[in-house]
Amino acid sequence: MKTMEISEIDEMLNMLPKTARQEVRDFAAYLLDRERRHKALVERVLKAEQNPDVVECKTPEEFMQAILNAPDDDEG
Repeated sequence: MKTMEISEIDEMLNMLPKTARQEVRDFAAYLLDRERRHKALVERVLKAEQNPDVVECKTPEEFMQAILNAPDDDEG
């Protein structure tokens, strides 16, 4: 079932030339990817908050190395 917003967007898309529709499609794909990445980040942060591990770092380089050496979600 289409909402009123989706119907309005469909009407606007039909009025655009093919190249513009491709740009809209690419932008929508970008937004979906950004949303997926945001959700993954939120999940990782929430998981980290539930299982706090303290790693002391004295330099930004040590901090980055700690991040790179952290176990993947699949491993933990």
